[in-house]
Amino acid sequence: MSDYDVPRGIDVLRVFCGPDGRHGNALGVVRDGSSHPDEASRQLLARRLGFSETVFVDDPERGRVDIHTPGLRLPFAGHPLVGTAWLLDLEVLELAVGDVFARQDGEFTWITARPEWVPPRTLQQYASAAEVEALEGPPPGEGWLYVWAWEDEAAGRVRARAFPRRGDAIVEDEATGAAALLLSARLGRALNITQGRGSQILTAPAPDGTVEVGGRVLMAVRG
Repeated sequence: MSDYDVPRGIDVLRVFCGPDGRHGNALGVVRDGSSHPDEASRQLLARRLGFSETVFVDDPERGRVDIHTPGLRLPFAGHPLVGTAWLLDLEVLELAVGDVFARQDGEFTWITARPEWVPPRTLQQYASAAEVEALEGPPPGEGWLYVWAWEDEAAGRVRARAFPRRGDAIVEDEATGAAALLLSARLGRALNITQGRGSQILTAPAPDGTVEVGGRVLMAVRG
């Protein structure tokens, strides 16, 4: 299935678009989660769509959602929650790990979450942004890898790329809010991250240990 060749009833968003409105990570949103009531049917659809994540909305008023990659169910993920909060204009999203708070601020949609909710990621710093950009594919090894380098450390500007390395069709993830959240928590500062081909992710850690993650969302296909 091509990127945006989707069945009726599924919205496709681009999350964490760049300042020019380009790029962003594609996200499938199934507004009526009851149309795929069990985990097997949801996993089958997520694999068929082929996006890095697909969200099933189980209760649009309470913000109860379920997130799947082409190969597994996730307890938390950044770009699906930012995209769903924007699409449904939600202030709270209910996950098994806890409530994720959301807000709109001009062209940006923000979520607030805790680093401990994020599935394991390896964050690997490179010496320069040019080295990050020069990678032709995922470095050798296993497990989810986020490579990054400072573009301008004083300004908090980061260049990053993400490689899930989990054996599914997603070789590189264009924009990953969860990994950005972890990096911001580790560094203890707000970041302006350029990821993938030109997506933009903003972060802001708070004194209570939570981190805000924000970006632009655009509709690609209205289901």
